[in-house]
Amino acid sequence: MPVLERIPSRDNEDARGLPKLPVPALKQTLDTYLRCVRHLVSEEQFRRTQSIVEKFGAPGGEGEFLQKKLLERRDVKANWVYDYWLEDMYLNNRLALPVNSSPVMVFPKQNFRTQSDALRFAAHLISGVLEYKTLLDGRALPIDYARGQLAGTPLCMEQYYRLFSSYRLPGPKKDTLVAQKSSVMPEPEHIIVACKNQFFVLDVVINFRRLNERDLYTQLEKIVKMSDSEEEQLPPIGLLTSDGRTEWAEARAVLIKDSTNRDSLDTIERCLCVLCLDAPSGVELSDTNRAMLMLHGGGKEKNGGNRWYDKPMQFVVGADGCCGVVCEHSPFEGIVLVQCTEYLLKYMKGSPSKLVRAASVSELPAPRRLRWKCSPEIHERLSASADNLHRLVRNLDMNVHKFGGYGKEFIKKQKMSPDAYVQVALQFAFYRCHGKPVATYESASIRRFQEGRVDNIRSATCEALAYVKAMTDGKSNLADNEKMEKLWAAINAQTHYTILAITGMAIDNHLLGLREMAKELNLESPEIFTDKTYIVSNQFILSTSQVPTTVDMFCCYGPVVPNGYGTCYNPQSDHILFCVSSFRDSPETGSDAFVRALVECLGEMGELCVKCNAAAQAAKPAEKREGVPKIVNNESDS
Repeated sequence: MPVLERIPSRDNEDARGLPKLPVPALKQTLDTYLRCVRHLVSEEQFRRTQSIVEKFGAPGGEGEFLQKKLLERRDVKANWVYDYWLEDMYLNNRLALPVNSSPVMVFPKQNFRTQSDALRFAAHLISGVLEYKTLLDGRALPIDYARGQLAGTPLCMEQYYRLFSSYRLPGPKKDTLVAQKSSVMPEPEHIIVACKNQFFVLDVVINFRRLNERDLYTQLEKIVKMSDSEEEQLPPIGLLTSDGRTEWAEARAVLIKDSTNRDSLDTIERCLCVLCLDAPSGVELSDTNRAMLMLHGGGKEKNGGNRWYDKPMQFVVGADGCCGVVCEHSPFEGIVLVQCTEYLLKYMKGSPSKLVRAASVSELPAPRRLRWKCSPEIHERLSASADNLHRLVRNLDMNVHKFGGYGKEFIKKQKMSPDAYVQVALQFAFYRCHGKPVATYESASIRRFQEGRVDNIRSATCEALAYVKAMTDGKSNLADNEKMEKLWAAINAQTHYTILAITGMAIDNHLLGLREMAKELNLESPEIFTDKTYIVSNQFILSTSQVPTTVDMFCCYGPVVPNGYGTCYNPQSDHILFCVSSFRDSPETGSDAFVRALVECLGEMGELCVKCNAAAQAAKPAEKREGVPKIVNNESDS
């Protein structure tokens, strides 16, 4: 019988042959740290930080001791930072998963004329999921390779094998990422179908035969009819999973006191994925509205209870055509989600719906409704969870904008990295809105290494600040060619840091490892980690990620701090899609204002490039330009 086991960092079949993540030299990290934070704090605060850092890195000091311990950890671990990073980034986070943590992939709006159309789409989608899982089970998925400067380097594939086998178990202080481990005779595989806030078990393997698309459609029809039965209506238990992690853990502890609830929870926690058959939302399905509905379901009054947020893959099929995937982020990165969903959409486009009649249709056992026994305390907790989700729904400020002025092809013609260019534009827009630089996070893949996840590209460079000041300071007397030089300096600095990150030489994972090692050894936290500068530099007011797609869909997510922005972008040949989120209750932020500034800044950057670069690029090949690096693809993802 399948059981759930914690997912540790470990050697695996697909990581063998890949190098281990390096531990950067201590002095290199500390020097880079000081360069990254100097312009984010006052001069007085920086002098204090400089003194603290020098003391930490002194010969025979705390830093050297912790560095030695990290090197020892690297020798015995497949990936020395994986567990530290997973807990810090996700499992220790007590915020609710919707908006705060779970990114979503928004599919093109579907035009369903009838309920049958929606169910056919859902059956076709799940048929594709089963095909994809067959590739995973057979370890037949082609290996990913790096692009850009490190093209041809094989990448770790382990994240793919967590798509349908993992689960985020809530805990009172820390969550646990668990995975299914089957014994010799595993139970039939199943998915959970959410419909009208009820949960149903749909076995996708019956009598050792995988259900075909017609079977799946028939079973979904049965589920819809069962969900219409008024006498069988049960409380919207899924709302509990949308609450803060501690609140959900406490509610779960109450639920499992009853054997009926234990069985239902066990069935959900072992499922392949969740399919959410949503009721019509009743709103115009613009890109922005579809993004918001995918992020939170619209709250209790819409489809907010028709979810189970602990499961990594929730496929949403709305009767009104609002479709996509909600992703619990702890098992894998956005690029894995993109690859999986692109496979599914291409499968559906290239493989026509096959609702052929099968002889076994009438013999299929009816799907099973999951039962719940709810005490008065659970009803109170459901009410509180609904209120908390409602506040989250009202608070989210979203703007999905298609910038049509130009796309990545224009940027490449300037011999610039599209990702670096967009990152400088984001710095420009933030400065124009707020008049200051802030700590910025851009995720960069480190899958070149065993068990690699991501590190942070610190995009708020001093070079970017110099450029945006030159562009925004009304008193600036700089000529266009001088501004262009500053833009190139900003692009080069961004590209240089990107290379550091994707080769395992960035600072954030290293500093995290040093901090957690001190904690693991029960040492007093070194002053470098209690210093105001370290705290400020880790409040990522601007959280950014490039998530490019080759099919018509887009990714988005919420801010990571109350006064911040979540900015996901998707560069295409002739346009760039931006998904900007913030919170309405922050007086400092506004998604619409940020997008307006971003459009202006991209326009000004494009004009500057046209003025200064066209003649120069035609006269001097890029490879002869001193200091101009190759275009780098950082494979960043959410």
